[in-house]
Amino acid sequence: MDHLIVHLRDAQIFQKERLVIDQVNLKISKGEFTYLIGKTGSGKSSLLKTLYAALPLEEGNGQVAGFDLRKMTRKNIPHLRRKLGIVFQDFNLLSDRSVRENLLFVLKATGWKDRSKMTERLKEVLQQVNLIEKLDEMPHKLSGGEQQRVVIARALLNDPDLIIADEPTGNLDPETSDEILLLLRQLAMHNNTAVLFATHDYRILENFPARIIRCLNGRIFEEEGFEV
Repeated sequence: MDHLIVHLRDAQIFQKERLVIDQVNLKISKGEFTYLIGKTGSGKSSLLKTLYAALPLEEGNGQVAGFDLRKMTRKNIPHLRRKLGIVFQDFNLLSDRSVRENLLFVLKATGWKDRSKMTERLKEVLQQVNLIEKLDEMPHKLSGGEQQRVVIARALLNDPDLIIADEPTGNLDPETSDEILLLLRQLAMHNNTAVLFATHDYRILENFPARIIRCLNGRIFEEEGFEV
């Protein structure tokens, strides 16, 4: 079972008191790229928040990156999140700091101490997203696609088992969206990192087929191929 990064069994996903998805059975393996789709309000974001412990799992069973979601406490949530990379639609970069300083901030916050190792690691992740030459740029000088690449680099810093990407191309044009999608698929393959990619963009699903999980009518369904 070591290859399973996500394993939910008969899980119930709640948003406050409201049950949003029932009987969730989901397995995602190391290095696997999976789309998560569904209309607004279908529970996609609630499912993702449960995986990174922003919402508690109160019914059913769930493990993510070796952590039992039923036993999460305020103390061990940061340990889980160090095993995850999270990429949102809004870049959430610190606007008053350079790319280098944005990445150093995360390394310090997650317990890195050795300055030379920190510098080495941030250069490694920027090389993986083809942005090493932007090391000392401020975020506002970067294009939307470049900012999202910095966010992906930030997500890679602690060599995550799983990248959770919540509408990461929502603010980008189609060509840039394709670049970000291909980058994440490449990282899944080369780093053996699982990627769960939530999207509304059916064009991406048609152009770059992969496994699809759909949230619909309070359940999740596995889909073969692509159908809108």
